[in-house]
Formats: sequence, structure tokens, C-alpha cells
Amino acid sequence: MTLMKSLMAGCALTTLASGAAMADPALIYDLGGKFDKSFNEAAYAGATRWVEETGGSYKELEMQSEAQREQALRRLAETGANPIVMTGFAFGDVLNKIAPDYPDTRFAIIDMVVDQPNVQSVVFTEEEGSYLAGVMAGMASQTDIVGFIGGMDIPLIHKFECGYAQGFKATKPEGKVLINYTGTTPAAWNDPVKGGELAKAQISQGADVVYAAAGGTGIGVLQAVADAGKLGVGVDSNQNHLHPGSMLTSMVKRVDNAVYDAFVAGTDMVPGVKVMDLAAGGVDIAVDDANKDLVTPEMQAAIDEARAGIESGAIEVHDYMTDNTCPVQ
Repeated sequence: MTLMKSLMAGCALTTLASGAAMADPALIYDLGGKFDKSFNEAAYAGATRWVEETGGSYKELEMQSEAQREQALRRLAETGANPIVMTGFAFGDVLNKIAPDYPDTRFAIIDMVVDQPNVQSVVFTEEEGSYLAGVMAGMASQTDIVGFIGGMDIPLIHKFECGYAQGFKATKPEGKVLINYTGTTPAAWNDPVKGGELAKAQISQGADVVYAAAGGTGIGVLQAVADAGKLGVGVDSNQNHLHPGSMLTSMVKRVDNAVYDAFVAGTDMVPGVKVMDLAAGGVDIAVDDANKDLVTPEMQAAIDEARAGIESGAIEVHDYMTDNTCPVQ
């Protein structure tokens, strides 16, 4: 049975399963909703796996506006939820402010580092998984022009962009990467119409593989790419099934594992920075029945070689967050 009670206008707190206890964990999704087929949905998958394996219950909350972040976190902490996991860098400032007020509550934040004694900060090496996607794009492209469409124009998404460009250039040194961002506000994550328009514009300039790192906006990107008979690259969740035969791959970011691990650890969750890289299975590219016919033996060999090089350190994939530059642009 699902219990629903009002948390604030447009924002509801839901306890999944019956007999919820005060120590239930909680998950807060960022803007775009839990069924965005991307970042938030990956988090939901992790929580669902925890429920299926443990029979436990958890509280969840979907953000509707920026103004709700602080009140939502405080209300969850006051209900006794522990730990509280939140998806997205945008929770960083609010969490840094309120975490000291609830010293007995464990918090986990994905995609941002918050230096508090009761916070675990989970970060990913998105550039490494994107490099592999770039290698595939370079081998698949017939025009030597590929595209990248990001959501909100922030350093985090430039990590995806730069890694993708680096992998592509390693395969096609003289190739070209077209780059667009949807916007500079959180609304950029949920504008599939604009995403589709940007994809069409890149295709008109010759792009025949387009990587979307844009949350819900990416759904419009991938639809436009499929409609044009070109190849798309999904992100965060495995999106290959959205357009079988038109999806070259998806750069999978294991947000599901981050949520699952935090729920399993519960109040024993270790604070500090947790890095989920390629070697640890934190990021990867997806090959399955929906795209296997596009992955030639030569492409798979190149992927395997690049993966081994990254894991050994022979290939250094640039982390845009270190100096906000991309050496291949």
C-alpha cells in the first residue's frame, strides 16, 4: 500500500511499502521526475532493487521547483528518514547548510562534493565512459562529424562532452564535434522539444552520431536522431531500447548502484568522497540486443583496447573539472 501526505505545494512525500519505520531511507529526485528515462530513473532503479532484495521500504520525493530543496530536505530529516540520498549537484549548497543541523542523519549526494562529517559525496568519472562512446562514434561515423547536446551548461556536463570529444578524436583526429547546450537554468533538463531542434540543426550540418547528455531533454534529441536515420548515444540509464537499431550505445552511469549501496549501508554509510570510475564499474557503455548489430568486431576490439588503456593509466582521459578546459576542442 502506498501512503501519501502533503509536503508542500506541488511536492509530495511517499512511503513505499507498508509498515514504514522511522529509520527508512529516503530518495529525493532532481527536477525532471523519477521517470525521466535517464539520471533520475537510474536512481529509482537502485532503490527498487534494494526493495526487491530486502523487502524494506523507503520514502521518495520528486522536486517540482528549486524553491523546495531546503524545506524538502529538512522535512525528510525530521521524519526520521536515514540515510537521505539526493540526485544532483544542485542540492550541494542546501545540503552543506542543513547537514550540521542533523548530525545523526546520514546524507548521500550524487554528483557534488559536500564536506560535512555526515555526508557521503558520490562522484563519477563520466569522462571515461564518454571516451568509450566517442571511440564508438568515431568508428561508426560516415561523415567524420558527430554531435554532442548537453542539458544545463555547467562544468559537470562538460566532463561528458570533453571525454566524448577526446575518444572521437583518438579515432578520427581530423573529425569535427558539434556542441550545443539546451540552456543555463535547471529547465534545460526537461525540454525535449528544444533538444530535438538542436539535434536537427546538428544533423543538417553533417552530424551522423549525436550524444545527448541532457536528462529528459535527451528524449527529444534521440527521437529526432532516430527519425533522421542517424545514430544516437544515450546517457545515464541504458537508453538503447528507446530506438533499437538507431542507438549506437548509451554511456551508462551507475547511479542505481550509488543509491543501492547507500540504502544497504544505511546509518553505517561512510562519509567522505566515493569515486565510481570505469575500473569500479561506475561508468560504462551499453551493448545489448538493441544495438549489438551496430557493434562490429573491429569496434569491440577498439572499445576493449581503450578500456584497458584507461584502467591501466596508459590513456589519460581529461577531467574537465580539474581546470575547466578541454584539450581537444
